[in-house]
Amino acid sequence: MTPQSQHPVPVPTEELDLLVSGQHGDPHAVLGAHPGPGGVTVRALRPLASSVTVRGAWGETALTHEHEGVWVGVLPVDEVPDYRLLVAYDGEPLEVDDPYRFLPTVREMDLHLINEGRHELLWTVLGAHVRHYEGGVSGTSFAVWAPAARGVRLISEVNGWDGRQHPMRQLGTSGVWELFVPGVGSGTAYKFAILTAEGRWLEKADPMASWAEVPAATASKVYESTHTWADQEWMEARAAKQPVAEAMSVYEMHLASWKKHHDGSMWDYDALADDLVGYLADLAFTHVELMPVMQHPFGGSWGYHVTSYFAPDSRFGDPDGFRRLVDRLHQAGIGVILDWVPGHFATDEWALARFDGTPLYEDPNPQRGWHKEWGSHIFNFGRPEVRNFLYANAIYWLEEFHADGLRVDGVASMLYLDYSREEGEWTPNVHGGRENLEAVQFLQEMNATAYKRVPGIVTIAEESTSWPGVTRPTSADGLGFGFKWNMGWMHDSLDYVAHEPVHRAHHHGEMTFSLVYAWSENYVLPISHDEVVHGKGSLLRKMPGDRWQQLANLRAYLGFMWAHPGKQLLFMGAEMGQESEWAESRELDWWLLDHPEHRGVHSLVRDLNRTYVGTPALWALDHDPSGFRWIDANDAGRNTFSFVRHGGEGTPDLVCVTNFSAIPHHDYRLGLPAAGEWEEVLNTDSSGYTGSGVGNLGSVVAVPGEHVGQPAHADVVVPPLATVWLRRRP
Repeated sequence: MTPQSQHPVPVPTEELDLLVSGQHGDPHAVLGAHPGPGGVTVRALRPLASSVTVRGAWGETALTHEHEGVWVGVLPVDEVPDYRLLVAYDGEPLEVDDPYRFLPTVREMDLHLINEGRHELLWTVLGAHVRHYEGGVSGTSFAVWAPAARGVRLISEVNGWDGRQHPMRQLGTSGVWELFVPGVGSGTAYKFAILTAEGRWLEKADPMASWAEVPAATASKVYESTHTWADQEWMEARAAKQPVAEAMSVYEMHLASWKKHHDGSMWDYDALADDLVGYLADLAFTHVELMPVMQHPFGGSWGYHVTSYFAPDSRFGDPDGFRRLVDRLHQAGIGVILDWVPGHFATDEWALARFDGTPLYEDPNPQRGWHKEWGSHIFNFGRPEVRNFLYANAIYWLEEFHADGLRVDGVASMLYLDYSREEGEWTPNVHGGRENLEAVQFLQEMNATAYKRVPGIVTIAEESTSWPGVTRPTSADGLGFGFKWNMGWMHDSLDYVAHEPVHRAHHHGEMTFSLVYAWSENYVLPISHDEVVHGKGSLLRKMPGDRWQQLANLRAYLGFMWAHPGKQLLFMGAEMGQESEWAESRELDWWLLDHPEHRGVHSLVRDLNRTYVGTPALWALDHDPSGFRWIDANDAGRNTFSFVRHGGEGTPDLVCVTNFSAIPHHDYRLGLPAAGEWEEVLNTDSSGYTGSGVGNLGSVVAVPGEHVGQPAHADVVVPPLATVWLRRRP
């Protein structure tokens, strides 16, 4: 043991008081090693320790207790050495590394970009990151943005959830607090203790955490990915694609209730991959859309009240488990779209709400910062750092998890300041209008950045109003989305099919009106989870009539939907004619597939997808009115619709005829020449779909011309409550 012969570099007692009370903005200026006259002063903050000793190449130097848990001593060396601390708590001492001997892990350029709200890779700087340095030193750097905090401490299982020994330093005027803690590795649970301006300590989960504890536990967890991606072929092909001119048939699903174990517990990511990938590949869906996989505390919220935006839901496993699920879907040729909720966030006090004691992430104006309808906070879109947090989060899922797209939830609630508010409950914009100009700016920034950084991906807006230019490029003052959900088509078509066939003639326009505006935006046709909950009943049970009629109506509707301009989205369960309304607490009624009529719906969806993917006429010109032509839009008397889809030069046309009446049409006039050129490729009333033995009544027939020399034309036999697809032979 080397005796102390020099006095330590002095620190005023007032400064030590700030340190031990957690209010010192730069604890590294006091703690750690600091050269001085006669040696190097070392201070360590170890409350409740019985002894602290410094060990290094020179030997050992005992520290003396200086002030309320602060220990100090002078090392007999001229320059700061490599050293470790031996800390005892009335027992054998433990050797630990000193966090306060390390330089900041956040660069000046990173702080500059954070200050300006322009850090596109924000998650690589803030949050918790395992780092490995030369000399065998490994640990985790922690960084958090809390500009109004008087002090920030790391609390963790490594310090017994007592943050007094781990105060963090504030980096300049950035509002970022940072600390590198050696010896902390992947899987470590942690939070931040934040001292507010009023002197109150808050315990907060990390807004940038990449992993979290399983609810109801609320801590964040350190995570270091070890996954090696095997989807290079998919990623290279994706970068060259233009989704608007590609096939897109989307299966929307809720991971927790798709399938469950017999005891009611949820499958993990790997079990889902084992079953889901093959299921979707067999049904030939091109994409799967997952209801939010971001960490949320209440399963009944379905994931739309998020607490950790950068952490995949830990109920299903760790982040690499989710990476493996995406990877395996890609290897099977299936794209992955994630529901994303940047419009509002959960109110839990341990999460984003009043994060540093102030409305940091939420808008401070309650008329803009509180969502009455959903009981949640609304982000402050006027603050650059908050917009940065959100659009960096979008990039994070696209780059770190190889997601192929984001479906942005509740866009209408973001665009309008008076959304779900009465007169006097909302604050106009600077021009006196109802448009949320800051939210518009955010959506444009998000879309422009996403499409710039990640070619081939798609963003989709759930936007239920007539806001102009949702899918127009930001360069043309649009919002910049790739697609918009066609909520008008969804409401109109479901209203139409809910009527008895005898009454549908009076509502014929509900099925044709969508073609008036079909090319005003790039559309997705959504039959989503929202349409099969809260007393709305399943898609099958929306149909009128007896059981046979309901199933026939469902099949005819799906056939019409798949041929309509726009991409398709179908919520899980509808592909087999789910009878009961969806509930997140139980799995789908898989037993229905034991019944031929439900297996028939399942087979029809497979045939729809396979024919759709192989028929460019059904998707190549979705965005162009030249890809569609009515044959007869006005046959209300027979409740029938017929149209032609074109895919461009060199691709065969496809004709869709849907009979929504309860009687067959034996001589439906197509007005298309040369009946022999057309072949039936799909008929929703075939016995393979109904299981009823009705048989396939549809066929294309050649009808001679009325005059000598006039060529034959095509007529089609269309069964009741059925859709027939005809394709021109090559």
